[in-house]
Amino acid sequence: MEADPDLQRPAAALGATLTAGGADFALISTSAAAVDLCLVDDSGVETRYPMAGDDGFWTAHVPGIFAGQRYGYRVDGPWDPARGLRHNPNKFLLDPYAKAIDGRLRWGPELYAFDLNNPSKPNTADSRRHTFASVLVDTAYDWGTDTRPATALNRTIIYEAHVKGLTRLHPDVPAAQRGTYAGLGHPSVIAHLKRIGVTAVELLPVQQFIKDEPFDGRPNYWGYNPIGYFAPHNAYAAACGAGETDGNAGDGTAAGETPGGVPRSGGQVTEFKDMVKSLHRAGIEVILDVVYNHSGEGGADGPNLCFRGIENGAYYHLVPGDEANYVDYTGTSNTLNVGSPTVLRMVMDSLHYWVEEMHVDGFRFDLAPALARASDRVDMLSAFFELVDSNPVFDGVKLIAEPWDLGPEGYQLGNFPPQWVEWNGKFRDVVRDFWRGQPGLTAELANRFTGSADLYQDDGRQPSASVNFVTAHDGFTLRDLVSYDRKHNSANGENDRDGEATNRSWNCGTEGPATDPLVNTLRARQMRNLMITCVLAQGVPMLRHGDELGHSQGGNNNAYCQDNEISWINWASADEDLIQFTSKVVRLRRDYPVFRRRTYFDGRPVAPAEGLMLPDILWLNADGTPRAGNQWDQSWGKSLACYLSGNGVRTRRNEPENDFLVIFNASSHAVPHRMPKEHFPAEWEAALTSWNGPAPTRFLAGAVYEVPGHTTWILRSVDE
Repeated sequence: MEADPDLQRPAAALGATLTAGGADFALISTSAAAVDLCLVDDSGVETRYPMAGDDGFWTAHVPGIFAGQRYGYRVDGPWDPARGLRHNPNKFLLDPYAKAIDGRLRWGPELYAFDLNNPSKPNTADSRRHTFASVLVDTAYDWGTDTRPATALNRTIIYEAHVKGLTRLHPDVPAAQRGTYAGLGHPSVIAHLKRIGVTAVELLPVQQFIKDEPFDGRPNYWGYNPIGYFAPHNAYAAACGAGETDGNAGDGTAAGETPGGVPRSGGQVTEFKDMVKSLHRAGIEVILDVVYNHSGEGGADGPNLCFRGIENGAYYHLVPGDEANYVDYTGTSNTLNVGSPTVLRMVMDSLHYWVEEMHVDGFRFDLAPALARASDRVDMLSAFFELVDSNPVFDGVKLIAEPWDLGPEGYQLGNFPPQWVEWNGKFRDVVRDFWRGQPGLTAELANRFTGSADLYQDDGRQPSASVNFVTAHDGFTLRDLVSYDRKHNSANGENDRDGEATNRSWNCGTEGPATDPLVNTLRARQMRNLMITCVLAQGVPMLRHGDELGHSQGGNNNAYCQDNEISWINWASADEDLIQFTSKVVRLRRDYPVFRRRTYFDGRPVAPAEGLMLPDILWLNADGTPRAGNQWDQSWGKSLACYLSGNGVRTRRNEPENDFLVIFNASSHAVPHRMPKEHFPAEWEAALTSWNGPAPTRFLAGAVYEVPGHTTWILRSVDE
């Protein structure tokens, strides 16, 4: 069937746009010879509309269709893999700009554009009943009085969370909402986030991804396998039949078919917006972990689902001189070419959409150096970074880089533009090593605790450029970090070959669960040491979901495929003491600006009310004297003290200006520490300690106190 030629006019935007009389569709492919728009009804019947092409811009207008319409594209053109051309009109393709996506994949040979027995030949099998369908969406939504929290970076506490894993076992969330956007926005979940002081949730990928990898039976639980950069993942929506059914009501269902009467009209978009509005109402920002570095189509042996079939060479980095193969800077067999105008436009349009239409507050960019690769080299002055920097839409939007990928010059920690902040892998490694007892790290710990000036200050950036974390989704949980010396990934089916082998962990004397109360007491203290160091360091702290509950993955440090009780947070076994402790340490950071400075310490004297001249920071030896230059080189050192002046911070009116004394003791034995005397406060009180036994609460200047092994003391000056 042909669309009315008089109505085939250029659409206002790429993708599908509802109009008063129907919908406009637009697609870019400069290598295509012909493109069909394919509409699919609820019974699976497909109707095709040839699109009008104008210099690679393909358009159609179809009257009389409405929100909820399923559709896709069939793109015809050259089949010449050696030249990077992989068109095959037998493959039903997603719209790269689809605002919602229906169904899931049914893996089989039909998805592949090439003949599995002879890859040089095209595959004539039709893929529609085995793949997704795009959904026409009405984006109108009543945001009411929704207001972005706009939390300053130095006041931000990030909570990295998985939409499904956080709530799948939550007893207070209704069964149909567990593991969904609605579940994350449930009052009980929000109340917990507020209790521990979270100001932002950083969600593992929620842009539509491929859950299953072909033929191996392991689900892609984390979601780093994207296929739709504008669409909320449909399996996280109760409105799409998710929840305790895990979004599998559509298993084996052809694109556009409606199993069991479950509505498939893009309800995930509204549910996502409802979640954002609920979190905003509680003052909590929403940050998305976005994967613009690769797609779920894989390498040369992957399926044609979207980008590859539309214009392979425009979307991916192909090997120069061997365009049948893909450059892999990501470890996933392909790399999106953000240097291509087509991809650059898609990425920028996607970011705009999530900010303006979906009201998200920031992004964490997975393998961010890949976004700076127009070729082999990383260029921080590339078009992508220039466009982000110059666009007022991103003013106030949090931009977080994972500052490494797998390509040449891929480790870019400290090199991102001023508008960006970065996951600080050096912070993670040093803090882990220090608390597991590695000697000679006091100087490095001091650097990381005060904001990693060596990485950021020379570029005019501030401490908040450093996102400080000890654990993240990729690696051990906090409890496992103190319970296992080695990974235990046998459940992943790779004979324990997968996952990082060097974890900088310490099992405290017993591998795995322990019955010895001394071991368990030490583990509890170590978790608190790590939590204190992460939250009270200068920069932006990030906590992994479940760490405050004491969640364990049984030593699995690569649970990317564990969509089960290994990864799901078990609220029934939550460690209430650890929750309370987490709340206390976050509250200490919130209440005292000395732990969330906007600028770096400079070591120069400040003038307190008494007229005494102490610097804004002073590192101390155990005898209470200032640490001199050569004393930082002690290879055996495992203990360190730090004086922080409350008068050295520009604060808001009525914010407390107490001084603090922080003492870290990572050695296995007690270390006597003398309270500093000359010019220092006369008396201190215990504000927080990781020690889970009897301890003094008041400390006098000049007196000596035994700081137990594996312990942190946070002492606050007593107001006279």
